[in-house]
Amino acid sequence: MGNRLFQEARQAVSMAKSANGEERQDSIKRAENALSSAFANSTLAEKQQLHQYQDELDSIKN
Repeated sequence: MGNRLFQEARQAVSMAKSANGEERQDSIKRAENALSSAFANSTLAEKQQLHQYQDELDSIKN
């Protein structure tokens, strides 16, 4: 089945990347929270992928 928190983080980042306007800020906050939760409960390989998701999120913040 995989790591549920990892999957939720991946989905949250994807949603944040596609959000527009006011939704974007809320989506970014949700994605940051999901990434934080997933990071605390992930394998080393998952953590490396989560770092990439964080980079993607950072790139849309500005």
